[in-house]
Amino acid sequence: MATGKGVAPPPLWPVEARLAALLPDLLVFRKPRGSEHELATAQGVLLGVHVTGFTALMDRFSLSCKSERDMDTLAHIFSNYISDIVEHVLCFGGDILNITGNVLLALWTVEQDQLSDIITLVAKCSLEIQEKFGIYHTREGQDLQLKIGLSAGRISQVIVGDEQRQYLLVIGRDVDGVQLAQRLAQANEIVLSWNCWKLCEQYMFEVEIMREDEAVKLRDMRIIDPFDFDEHFYKCLDYLPHYRTSAGKLFCPLLYPCPKFQRLIFHMAGDILFAFLLSDILRAALELDPDSALEQTLRKHIMKNLLKKIDEGQPMEYISEFRTVTMVLVSLEFHKTAWMLHLCHLIQEAALYISTVIEKGGGQLSRIFMSETSCMFLCVFGLPGDKKPDECAHALESSFSIFSFCWENLAETKCISCYLSHEIFTSVNLHHQPRLNFSRTGLVSISITSGPVFCGMVGAVARHEYAVIGPKVSLVARMITAYPGLVSCDEVTYLRSMLPAYNFKKLPEKMMKNISNPGKMYEYLGHRRCIMFGKRHLARERNKNHSLLDREKELEAFRMAQQGSLQQKKGQAVLYEGGKGCGKSQLLAEINFLAQKEGHRVLPLKLKEADSKQCFYAIQTLMAIFFEIDMCPAYYRQERLHKQLHGMVEESLHCLFNDLFFVKFPLSFEVSHMDDLTRQKKVKACFFQVLQKAMRETPLIFLIDEAQYMDADSWEFLGTLLSSVPIIMVMTLTPTFTLCGWAQHFLQSPQAIFVPISKLAATSLLRMACWELGVVSIPQELQIYLLRRCFGNALYCEILCQDLLSKNILLFHDLQKEEGENSKWETLSANAMKSTMYSISPASSEDQELYVCTVKDDVNLDTVLLPPLLKEIAVNQLDQLSPEEQLLVKCAAVIGHSFHIDLLQHLLPGWGKNKLLQVLRALVDIHVLRWCNKSQELPTEPILMPSSIEIIEQTKEERKSDAGSPLRLQEKLSLPQTEVLEFGVPLLQEAAWELWPKAQQTALHLECAWFLRDLACRCGSCHGGDFVPFHRFAICSTKSSSGTSRFCSYKDTGSILTQVIPDKLQLPSPQDSFQFQTKSPRSQEAFTREHCRTEEEFLDQVNRKLAQTSPEKDMLTMKPCHCKEVLKLVLSPLTQHCLVIGETTCAFYYLLEAAAASLDLSDNYMAFLYLRKASSLLGQPSAFSFYKQRKVKICQFEEATFCCLRSEVCFNMGQITLAKKLARQALRLLKRNFPWTWFGVIFQTFLEKCWRSCSLSQPSDNPSENKKKLAILQQQVQCLSLLWQLYNLEATASSRRFACLATLMQENSAKESASEAQDGCVGPLGNVCISFNITSTAAF
Repeated sequence: MATGKGVAPPPLWPVEARLAALLPDLLVFRKPRGSEHELATAQGVLLGVHVTGFTALMDRFSLSCKSERDMDTLAHIFSNYISDIVEHVLCFGGDILNITGNVLLALWTVEQDQLSDIITLVAKCSLEIQEKFGIYHTREGQDLQLKIGLSAGRISQVIVGDEQRQYLLVIGRDVDGVQLAQRLAQANEIVLSWNCWKLCEQYMFEVEIMREDEAVKLRDMRIIDPFDFDEHFYKCLDYLPHYRTSAGKLFCPLLYPCPKFQRLIFHMAGDILFAFLLSDILRAALELDPDSALEQTLRKHIMKNLLKKIDEGQPMEYISEFRTVTMVLVSLEFHKTAWMLHLCHLIQEAALYISTVIEKGGGQLSRIFMSETSCMFLCVFGLPGDKKPDECAHALESSFSIFSFCWENLAETKCISCYLSHEIFTSVNLHHQPRLNFSRTGLVSISITSGPVFCGMVGAVARHEYAVIGPKVSLVARMITAYPGLVSCDEVTYLRSMLPAYNFKKLPEKMMKNISNPGKMYEYLGHRRCIMFGKRHLARERNKNHSLLDREKELEAFRMAQQGSLQQKKGQAVLYEGGKGCGKSQLLAEINFLAQKEGHRVLPLKLKEADSKQCFYAIQTLMAIFFEIDMCPAYYRQERLHKQLHGMVEESLHCLFNDLFFVKFPLSFEVSHMDDLTRQKKVKACFFQVLQKAMRETPLIFLIDEAQYMDADSWEFLGTLLSSVPIIMVMTLTPTFTLCGWAQHFLQSPQAIFVPISKLAATSLLRMACWELGVVSIPQELQIYLLRRCFGNALYCEILCQDLLSKNILLFHDLQKEEGENSKWETLSANAMKSTMYSISPASSEDQELYVCTVKDDVNLDTVLLPPLLKEIAVNQLDQLSPEEQLLVKCAAVIGHSFHIDLLQHLLPGWGKNKLLQVLRALVDIHVLRWCNKSQELPTEPILMPSSIEIIEQTKEERKSDAGSPLRLQEKLSLPQTEVLEFGVPLLQEAAWELWPKAQQTALHLECAWFLRDLACRCGSCHGGDFVPFHRFAICSTKSSSGTSRFCSYKDTGSILTQVIPDKLQLPSPQDSFQFQTKSPRSQEAFTREHCRTEEEFLDQVNRKLAQTSPEKDMLTMKPCHCKEVLKLVLSPLTQHCLVIGETTCAFYYLLEAAAASLDLSDNYMAFLYLRKASSLLGQPSAFSFYKQRKVKICQFEEATFCCLRSEVCFNMGQITLAKKLARQALRLLKRNFPWTWFGVIFQTFLEKCWRSCSLSQPSDNPSENKKKLAILQQQVQCLSLLWQLYNLEATASSRRFACLATLMQENSAKESASEAQDGCVGPLGNVCISFNITSTAAF
């Protein structure tokens, strides 16, 4: 598993080895038996290991976890635990048949006369497993323990399935025996089946006979001379032809050199300690020579989506994901007297039907396993690459189809008088037996659950399986036992399916083992045709408080159709097309209101996917609404319908509507002689007649939402109605569905108007957000959060705002109470940032309270998980991409909304530049990604809506058609003008990021941080250097601490990014480059090339100094500054990466750099955001000064810099008092106090005038101390400059004294800085720094 220790195989493994690692040796070394499926039998020893407490642990997580992210811990625990057991079994020669749920099944296949020796070997293996792994203590307080069962004897194996997909099953009495022994064992016990006990060397075991259960409990082994277990072990190796002795052989670590290994398994033999040296390959199956025939055979036993990822060469740790799936568990229970051959026939027939139905519905038959007298089929909908909309509805319908088939065709019969020999090895063909007729005596049970799970690799490197882990997996197994003979589902599946309630029946609550709160359960009754017209009106109601935004063009189309129908007396149809969430239903609600206001009669109807399967359903329901019988009780329906038809339809024809409206009019002689086709035509004619008469009285409008779900007969009727009756039809369509022929004919009618629904403009979307949150203003970070995730989609905005409110991550402030100046940084309120907020006009009511909102300081909006509904929408689209495109999108999602292709290539294992550009071009062509525009500030709206998947498919087909063109290939591989991309589809980046398991997510963020670390400096036009002058030199002692050394000391690997884009993210020249590690040599001249940040008015003077030094340098300074790109693509992502990986000290460092860069770029608000994040890292200050505890360990210089930057931000906000306070605090931390009183000013002025003689008398010869002192002096100059500006704002004598003192102190600090630069640095740029400091003070 990706989150475990060592599940990913080495990158050099061939495809055959990767396939073999997923399958048992029983399949890998299986002899070819022809094309037909066969039943084979052999002797062997079975070991079953059951992990108890795992279901209870999952139940604890299901009750306490707040997101899918907590399930990562669950999967990590299980994978680590089971991987140790798997490796131990492999070392003893076992073949791992499967890992099903929390049960591991292993097999030792030998001859009959070798069974006793192998039983001894397996018993020893079991005792060691219990000794080493018997109890696993978790932090959650739920211990994991083992129950082990052993069985020996005759083992039958059968492969079921077809030529595309096959499944291995082991069946027989002794397979049932190991399951029985496993069930009889208590925690930390080993139980042998009775047959295993009879076949073993009984004198070697200490046992306890369990006579009632016919089993034996193993206590220990008796080691009796001359028995030597090591000799016995080597003897057993001769019985195991596929055992890899070079990997599992006993080595003495003192005598043999250690080959490459992962870890040791120790074993004591006499007085010598031996150890298993576990190499990367523990199985001979992983070292087979390439064999195309074997590869094709093995591929049949692996799921298609996993095969695609293996063929793509994706590492195993990249395959695991967290996602929401729907699981279907089918249980076929057989009689104990069932004949084995006949049993195999039933399983074969069931497997073929189940796999066909499940794949048709968009799922996969994951595995088949036996459980005593029943056979289980686990099917999963929504695995990576398989996600489809409405998967719960497909799962329910597929389950009911399977239930009906199995109940009618596969039930077991009691009258079977056949006998299968158990004495010799047999091979019987399954397909050459006559088909039997079965009586309905078997039991078929199906359970369905839906929820978040871990989908990925579980096990060891040499043997692992693709598994699904989560609380819902345990629940689906418990439901089979609790509700036998039914198609049952949990409440989540019931709600997500969106199927009519009358298709379900609520089941009584039942207790389930180790599941404290299973929730409500329902029985699915199938898609029944009953009274299906009910309250089927529009899903959305018109918002009375707010007007419809940005829909003037769409409403104008309706008004034009309305006028055309009234003036020309012809039918008119308006069809609005748009993706999910674009506001189609809200638009219909507005049209409904406007039409009723003008006196029209409106018949609204919302369709669902299930309605498309019923003939004439849409017209049936519309006419029921027209006759006003859709809401009336059943006993009154006929009378009401009779009144409506009276005078419009002949009495003798009323019985035509019996089946249509579920009434019982007497059958007339005329109707009784009509055939079905004539009756249908007569019904339509009656409807035309009724509607024509109604239109003469009142204009009629049909409103049909989700018209793509309309059946073909209804489309045909509406097409005829449109051409003959002056009716108005307004429909909405989702573009992802292929319409039938009659629908296409309807759209081509000259009376039909097709109107695509445009996306909301950014201003309208933000206005909508203010309405949803109940505020008049939202901050800039919330604007970016919504715009990037919504892309003009109204539904997304609504759900995201509701999600923010439910998670309680926003703070609301009364606008009228936020006028005063703040005295504390922590209480800096929203009104100080009014210039950066989006605001709407408040209501006219004077008494209404007006609120603004801000985001809590400790909340990182970039890591806020998406609501489940929105994540499902994004994952649906992600799974429409190819495996290589999915991998690229997932890796890009880790980097952020914008990313550089060189950093992306760094995360993609084994990808060359040509392959990367080819896949990027494909994603850009379908608008999933887009090249960044340098002038682009906020995200623009994408061309593609998330639900417009058919556009993706069409574009892919176009790409395939001209893929072979040399010109096209050259265009694909050509380097683009810009190498920075961003996501062009909403929610895709966030959803793809959430799919990663936590361990792999952290590893990828760490890779990104290492890659970007050396780019976190000023651009080449600014001569490099830190944004906080000499920052890295002032905190070198802190950066070498254990908390940050693994990241900050990372050496440059010659990344492509530093070589390809010097014009955009240029580092200083090699002589000027800054490295965190102290081993990198630096010349003295390099340190003088730090470009120090001070007041903006002196930058021109510095440029003039540089121009005076050399004309060539004047050309250098004329280059455009790229610090803005550095902030966007390096510093800002770097802070995010550090926060995710938990490197808070590094995160604080780069937050200060990002804040300083933002201030340099005159972006005060972003500087405020970065500093607010830094404040949350430090934690709330204590009320007691002597108890000052920080969450992050920082040096005094960084704390002073933090205060200085906050002071500058407050100054730009107009918070003068707080700015003075923070500037003084920063100076105090920098050992330079600034007085508060006029007496202190006089005394400090006297001291400053005597400064030069004192300061120049103690020169330092330590270069490191010089650099740190330069950093401190630069911060002193910055703080004093701020104080001078702050006091100059006040026209009082006292303020002028403070300003003069600040000028004097700044001049002294600048001279000292120049002196330190001259003493510690040489070179032409050293004079620039000196002149810069002196000139800046002279201006005061």
